[in-house]
Amino acid sequence: MAIGAFVEGPAGGAGYSGRVTSFVVLSCIVAGSGGILFGYDLGISGGVTSMESFLKKFFPDVYHQMKGDKAATVSNYCRFDSELLTVFTSSLYVAGLVATLFASSVTTRYGRRASILIGGSVFIAGSAFGGAAVNVYMLLVNRILLGIGLGFTNQSIPLYLSEMAPPQYRGAINNGFELCISIGILIANVINYGVQKIEGGWGWRISLSMAAVPAAFLTIGAIFLPETPSFLIQRDGNVDEAKMMLQRLRGTTGVQKELDDLVTASNISRAIKNPYRNILKKKYRPQLVIALLIPFFNQVTGINVINFYAPVMFRTIGLGESAALMSAVVTRLCATVANIVAMIVVDKFGRRKLLLVGGIQMILSQFTVGAILAVKFKDHGVMDKEYGYLVLVIMCVFVAGFAWSWGPLTYLVPTEICPLEIRSAGQSVVIAVIFLMTFVIGQTFLNMLCHLKFGTFFLFGGWVCVMTLFVFFFLPETKQLPMEQMEQVWRKHWFWKRIVGEGEEEVDQAHTGAGAIAMSTAPHSS
Repeated sequence: MAIGAFVEGPAGGAGYSGRVTSFVVLSCIVAGSGGILFGYDLGISGGVTSMESFLKKFFPDVYHQMKGDKAATVSNYCRFDSELLTVFTSSLYVAGLVATLFASSVTTRYGRRASILIGGSVFIAGSAFGGAAVNVYMLLVNRILLGIGLGFTNQSIPLYLSEMAPPQYRGAINNGFELCISIGILIANVINYGVQKIEGGWGWRISLSMAAVPAAFLTIGAIFLPETPSFLIQRDGNVDEAKMMLQRLRGTTGVQKELDDLVTASNISRAIKNPYRNILKKKYRPQLVIALLIPFFNQVTGINVINFYAPVMFRTIGLGESAALMSAVVTRLCATVANIVAMIVVDKFGRRKLLLVGGIQMILSQFTVGAILAVKFKDHGVMDKEYGYLVLVIMCVFVAGFAWSWGPLTYLVPTEICPLEIRSAGQSVVIAVIFLMTFVIGQTFLNMLCHLKFGTFFLFGGWVCVMTLFVFFFLPETKQLPMEQMEQVWRKHWFWKRIVGEGEEEVDQAHTGAGAIAMSTAPHSS
């Protein structure tokens, strides 16, 4: 995570004191590296499914549609349309969806670090099955174990990063998770490009088994990670331990104001017996709606079509095996640079501006690709290479737009708007929706491309229009506001104040009571 540029800045949100210490940076680098796991899988699955040796061994029907006697009669848009191939790609996300719901309880009861350890360990086991696979069943076990691992890591890591970060740098540090996802995809694309040249056709085994490397780094690193101050207070009310941790994180002894807010939030959280039932209450309606819609919109941009079907898609429009894999590398390089830009500007310009600008950029890109394919790419024959590379350039513009807006902010915004008492449940909802929609897109895209053809890109572009309007009208700005004080944005918003306004008195009473408890339990510095 490239957050070294932020180390010396003073912390300032809502009167909190301190700075971004090297201790925070190191902890967040280790935790944020869990994004590499998710990214690596996204990149690897698309790469290996475009390799002829992999298709010939596990998916011979697809191979014959692409290279065999069926190739002349099958539409260009339908060459990779296979139920078994889509099950291989998308089975991971069903396992991840189920796992993330269990991860919420583990994260709340045993801590963020425990979920990270579980996720990393299961991911290593899944990698072993992938590298040793001799049939489709072993591949499916590989995908299911990877899904369980990602369910735990993706649920806990954004929480960990948000709770460790000072308010005014929370966006930059949390966006490091998306940067790590992008780096993971880039590493996978480079590995795929290299191993497909290995004679004997066994390079895909390297691709699948190498997933264990970032998982091992995360798992070993998690053993030494500190727990967040929020969890230390939530676990057993140990304010002294939380205060020492907060002082170490902020590099100052003047952390009392932030500590008081954490104690208040924790006391409210302890009164909640069932976070999933609680998040359905009217006063949490804005958080629930955004926790559902932000990840939903993230997926209907079509980004995961690029992530795990980019090599397949570039092969579909006529590029060779090596060129298709290299094209995936190029698009991911653009995304990685855009991720770094997002980390630098997100806390300066805010969440809304990035989401709106990125949305407009993606709308134009999807509609342009759809128009080019409509005019220049037919059911049979090959697209002119000039237009194939033009599609590549436009896809680079698309992924850059996503990478500095909806990519990182999908993990940041829902995490920072949820108060502690529903934060873990809210993050589980976010990750569950991501996995569910990734499964749906993965399961349907190749068939959709076969039937809708170029219209697929107009469909994604239409969804981006809808989500951009949603941000404009319904998403308030949250930059540099402490998470424990986030409720005020809903009371000031033109729409949400009509919903949460009736619960304002109840919320104030709860916070007043919890604040009184905090004043009596928290040791004040002299």
